Amino acid sequence: MTTINTSAPAPARTGRASPLPLVTVCLGYFLVILDVTVVTVALPDLDRALGAGVTGLQWTVDGYTLVFAGLLLFCGGLADRCGGRTVFLAGLAVFAAASAGCALAPSIAVLVAARLVQGVGAAMLVPASLALLRAAYPEPAARARAFGVWGAIAGMAAGAGPVLGGVLVASFGWRAVFLVNLPATLVALVLTLRHIPRSPAGPRRGGLDVPAQTAAAVSVAALAAGCIEAGAPGQPRAIVVGAFALAVLGLAAFVFLERRAPAPMLPLALFRGRAFTAATLVGVLLNTGFYGLLFLAPLYFQRVQHYSALRTGFALLPAVGLLAVGSALGGRLTARTGPRPPMVAGLVIGAVGLAGWLCAGPGTPYAALVGPMAAAGFGTALTMPSATAAVMESAPGERGGAAAAVFNAARQLGSVLGVAVFGTLTAGGLVPGLHTAAVVGAAGFLVAALLTARWAPGTDRTA
Repeated sequence: MTTINTSAPAPARTGRASPLPLVTVCLGYFLVILDVTVVTVALPDLDRALGAGVTGLQWTVDGYTLVFAGLLLFCGGLADRCGGRTVFLAGLAVFAAASAGCALAPSIAVLVAARLVQGVGAAMLVPASLALLRAAYPEPAARARAFGVWGAIAGMAAGAGPVLGGVLVASFGWRAVFLVNLPATLVALVLTLRHIPRSPAGPRRGGLDVPAQTAAAVSVAALAAGCIEAGAPGQPRAIVVGAFALAVLGLAAFVFLERRAPAPMLPLALFRGRAFTAATLVGVLLNTGFYGLLFLAPLYFQRVQHYSALRTGFALLPAVGLLAVGSALGGRLTARTGPRPPMVAGLVIGAVGLAGWLCAGPGTPYAALVGPMAAAGFGTALTMPSATAAVMESAPGERGGAAAAVFNAARQLGSVLGVAVFGTLTAGGLVPGLHTAAVVGAAGFLVAALLTARWAPGTDRTA
């Protein structure tokens, strides 16, 4: 079975474990998540400089996340076979090279292509980082603290993205949001070479299931393409219908191949558990609503309210600034009550926040949107650690790595769909599309709350 490996052997240690492996791994993970959100504030400048249009902007955001989501399971298996350190170093190199390509892109087509390659690097970094943490911190308490810090990095990076992006765009132009990755990846490379020992390759049990991986990637890419191109002006309907048909065929091929694989990349038996399936769907709906909003909000502030890139970055702080706070609180509440209560609470709060964007218009004062943005960000962050716990609790222990990989891939798929669908809704106008997106996103959160109330693990805590 191909999973994200979290059981790499570690050398014996005495004394307190060094924090440098954690710093190294978290720096790489920070860059991966940062590049999901840092580009959002630069989108209007990208449009003006490269003539991207809404469709080009959607592909700029989604191209990265699409490849990231599609290759997570595959790269988890690669880390199993080749060793976490090797894959982590390769991921940093690919990420840096692609970031340089993005910064130097002369056209939107080249930029999108470089973002696709950047997604490959991101997909290599995430599963490898988990394996390296497991090996670096064999003592259970130290390992738990390391994983806690690693998880909090996602909220910090997502929150820092729009603000850092605004500062960089205002000071140096849109290309700087990609150039900033180069010194950071260089530091991470040096730290990895100096402070992370070589990790042995795992046993070569079966292949990497390339046919199934290809089918999954084709299905996800076709689905995103269909959603994006549906809103493109003058796009023939046959192309859109063909993309959706290809998505269905790719999914069918993936299921067919996995059912017959001796060592499946994705154990389909996981989805027989209703709690696991429900929690995974919650991850999709959660990221669809929040990251769809995060795609449209900068366009609204800059095109409708005529904010600068810098002001837009700070304007988004209520939405992204509470991610780390909500995530920490969600983790504590889950430990006390179980996943269900904080999940339901977070989803309802988030739904109210998304619905609050119905008041957005050309003359809407910024103060009227602070509450909706804060509620959407806080509700999303409150839900996420609880949903992660629900996934892990509902999966058999020996399939914990596969369950984590599936959930992370599902969340990234939700981000892809959010940008694709919400961007398409603006074809008839940004403000009307934003209102429709607010309704769709809020409805998705409420559906997720109902799924949680019915199927998520309850309040019983076990020692």
